[in-house]
Amino acid sequence: MKANIKWLDDPQVFRVNQSNAHSDHVCYATREEVETTSSLKQSLNGTWRFCYSPNPSVRPKTFYKKDFDACSFDEITVPSHIELANYDKIHYINTMYPWEGHVFRRPPFTTSPEKEAEGIFSAAKDNPVGSYLTTFRLEEGLKGKQISIHFAGVEQAMFLWLNGHFIGYAEDSFTPSEFDLTPYLEEENILAVEVYKRSTAAFLEDQDFFRFFGIFREVFLVARGQNHLEDLWIKPRLDDKCQNGKLEVDLSFEQVAKNSQLNVAILDPEGKEIYQQQYPLKEQMTIRIDGFENVALWGHFQPNLYKLELETIDEEKRVTEYINYSFGFRKIEIKDKIIYFNGKRMIINGVNRHEWHPKKGRAITIEDMEKDLAIIKNAKINGVRTSHYPNQITWYYLCDQAGIHVMAETNLESHGSWQKMGAFEPSYNVPGAVPQWQSAVLDRAKTNFEILKNHPSILFWSLGNESYAEENIRQMNDYFKKVDPDRLVHYEGNFPNPAFEDSISDVKSCMYAPPEEIVDYLENKAEKPFILCEYMHDMGNSLGGMDSYMTLLDRYEMYQGGYIWDFKDQAIQVTDPITGREVMRYGGDFDDKPSDYEFSGNGIVFADGQEKPAMQEVRYYYEKYSK
Repeated sequence: MKANIKWLDDPQVFRVNQSNAHSDHVCYATREEVETTSSLKQSLNGTWRFCYSPNPSVRPKTFYKKDFDACSFDEITVPSHIELANYDKIHYINTMYPWEGHVFRRPPFTTSPEKEAEGIFSAAKDNPVGSYLTTFRLEEGLKGKQISIHFAGVEQAMFLWLNGHFIGYAEDSFTPSEFDLTPYLEEENILAVEVYKRSTAAFLEDQDFFRFFGIFREVFLVARGQNHLEDLWIKPRLDDKCQNGKLEVDLSFEQVAKNSQLNVAILDPEGKEIYQQQYPLKEQMTIRIDGFENVALWGHFQPNLYKLELETIDEEKRVTEYINYSFGFRKIEIKDKIIYFNGKRMIINGVNRHEWHPKKGRAITIEDMEKDLAIIKNAKINGVRTSHYPNQITWYYLCDQAGIHVMAETNLESHGSWQKMGAFEPSYNVPGAVPQWQSAVLDRAKTNFEILKNHPSILFWSLGNESYAEENIRQMNDYFKKVDPDRLVHYEGNFPNPAFEDSISDVKSCMYAPPEEIVDYLENKAEKPFILCEYMHDMGNSLGGMDSYMTLLDRYEMYQGGYIWDFKDQAIQVTDPITGREVMRYGGDFDDKPSDYEFSGNGIVFADGQEKPAMQEVRYYYEKYSK
């Protein structure tokens, strides 16, 4: 198969030769490696060769070939944003698509005949391209095994080659993409990645943020050897009294060797082994364990984590792989139109959070996440909505440990396809009910679930943000309900199309509804628990009147709280050319048009994490209503 640039124009092509999504567990060669690093993983982060092209027609079309002379290429750090490396224009916009006012575009298969979609991005003059090159040799622990490459985040569409051979294609900027490299590996390897700023995925990724592109999350190789655990699903369940539990674990193994065994152990939150058993190793296994009495519950104040340990053993009694994964017993359910968590009415003292750093944009590190989490905990925030895309996997592990309740949002926002100047006009809305767009959004839902399904911190699956409501989003809702009935499904965007109110979302979710509107719903129309997925929009000197929302928690049990918009200003720290001082720049400060200007600054903290005065109000009320 050869790469085809026209895939950029077709919403039906969003993954080519990609491996199936699977759980985010880490495999180690031995138990001891847990304390250091896995010898089955090799980082490719660092300095890569790089060429920027303003549009596809002038890109170096043969740069992936082994004999290509890349002496004219620059260097770039991976991971990072191309714009913040001073190549492409920095651009912030909220609801409109970034090309509005410059180029006329409509999503393929909506209002335009199919032929009119040809070249919409592949021949566009406003579609920059980043051509990346790096070389690598396999480290010792990876040799002799099947090798996959893992891209944790590439915005917005990527083609991949190894040693001149086409490997695959991927869209979906915020979920990992994996490819098998094994057939084309050599002793010295040349890896080529071609990244496009725009594809049909742009119609689904219209989030309120700076529009970057490039390899902005980590890249690494993974070895899959004998008795490899490919997928893991841990399903802890509680009885009706949230007192005793049972556990079901689904396991999928590859390259299972004859007479191999699986050692299974479970440790309680104190580190004491409470279960140990050996099983004959099979490709597909389900392990069921009953008898967890008086379990230590996972929750915000006491995030008790049990640990599952798996060890595969070959016929010669040698360890072939070791995995451990922390899990928690907790229960979220709706009874009498009220959300209960671990048997008690749930109150969400939440915040929406973009991944952000003033110098690195969304290419953040674990240290950046830990700083954010410390601020969140100090402000008595108990819930985070990952607005509006899956975050780096590390974030969910940190939330597991910290007891943060997570609303895990799917990478979907198509705001510009249905709301124009405040009016609802869905004539070319995607995904809508357009058949050619259904597979793309279902794939985003599936990837979100498959990778993150084991995290106890995730209580809600969110279908996306502000994408209207039609049949394709209903299909996403049905998918989550089918594969994971133990969590709740959230979506706010069905309000402009009430026909889907009953069939999409377990909760009634609104944005910025005034208190009297909430009261009217709860007293006269209530069919579902009520959540504000965005409220208290903290732009400028804002967040006044928070008490008018918080006191509703005392009056109405079906009112469950909400998520402040938002956590941190999206601002970029630059050196002022006149004064030489370090300053923060917002939307519109980069001659970026169209722009929503200072609308990028809505945080309860500034971009550098400094608290705003509004944080006093947040901390006061969230502590008061903390349960």
